[in-house]
Amino acid sequence: MFKKNRKEFSYETELLNQGAYINLPATNPETAPIYLTTAYNVEDLDDLQDRYDQKGFCYNRNRNPNRTALIELITYLEKGDNSIICSSGMAAISTAVLSIVKSGDHILSDQTLYGETIDIFSKILSDFGVSVTYVDFTKLDDVKAALQKNTKVLYTETVANPMITVVDIDAIAAVAHSCGATLIVDNTFMTSIGIRPLEHGADMVVNSLTKFANGHSDAVCGSITGKRELIDKAYNLQVLIGSSADAFTAWLVQRGMRTMSLRLEKQMANAAKLAQALEKSPYVLKVNYPGLPNHPQHKLANRLFNNGFGGMLSIVLPDDKDKINAFMRRLNLAHYAMTLGGYRTTLSHPIMSSHYDVPEEQRKKMGITLGLLRISVGIENADDLVQDFLQALEVYA
Repeated sequence: MFKKNRKEFSYETELLNQGAYINLPATNPETAPIYLTTAYNVEDLDDLQDRYDQKGFCYNRNRNPNRTALIELITYLEKGDNSIICSSGMAAISTAVLSIVKSGDHILSDQTLYGETIDIFSKILSDFGVSVTYVDFTKLDDVKAALQKNTKVLYTETVANPMITVVDIDAIAAVAHSCGATLIVDNTFMTSIGIRPLEHGADMVVNSLTKFANGHSDAVCGSITGKRELIDKAYNLQVLIGSSADAFTAWLVQRGMRTMSLRLEKQMANAAKLAQALEKSPYVLKVNYPGLPNHPQHKLANRLFNNGFGGMLSIVLPDDKDKINAFMRRLNLAHYAMTLGGYRTTLSHPIMSSHYDVPEEQRKKMGITLGLLRISVGIENADDLVQDFLQALEVYA
């Protein structure tokens, strides 16, 4: 608080202090304010020590009220002990993994992942003496056979980007724990609305809150949730490497997450209807969506997922770039975007976006072809969406 009965100082000094503090009560606002401050004033050293002891607010990189509020929300949703909020989904992935592995350790990963996650494992961690093996996590025997004495992390996504395969988290968790490894699961595509991996044996769950959680395509943010001792280690690392989200972003994401259940319910329903329609199109070679009965993990998805099969699908069109371009230009509702999870339907071309830097041989092993398009389904009227895709596909007629 601005001290009462203070003397008046010179102009340049008062320019810094007048209006700096609010002297009237401003408590309990309907919407939490944005705490755009780098630091918090303390009365004396005893007050400072109290804040240290109570994990209060002193410096923004360590703690901020907006991140603390978002931590409370994401921890509740994912049913963990605690969380940290990161500056991006990639920051969450990097911080989680780096808090566990060291030189000489081994990561066992699903072969199909977001391309930049593969870059972190294969291009960056390898420079620090951490090895990685990629196998198909839908084949449990292959996962067991790939374990090494120094395996410290098993890593997977609930629904793989962009092939939309589904992993049995319970079974993979059992394999990880059989050798004392930590299972980290990226839950970005499904969110806690679809599945809570910690309840299926995962030790840490990461989310790109940029995507479905925020849902408005206006904030880049990530989270890590899990067992307290693991989150404590990740937090200590985060403070040092500075991967914390800023206050405004944390506020935006929490605002977006208030409508997450409403949006995801609609997006999942729309995705199911669009997938069914595209599967019937003579111009679509394949539709990848776990809600379809012919999806290879459909029965598993029925067991794992709580409220639907997600808002993501991918389709395979003929490997004809000119026709793909014509199809994209003919769409009215869905537009190309280097992101996903927003309230409007978007699509992307993995070879030219999410998996651009992944070696061609590795992409082919995943099944990523020139004709593969990833679709993030929005909350439009489902019939409008279906009709627009079907008319755009007429370029193949």
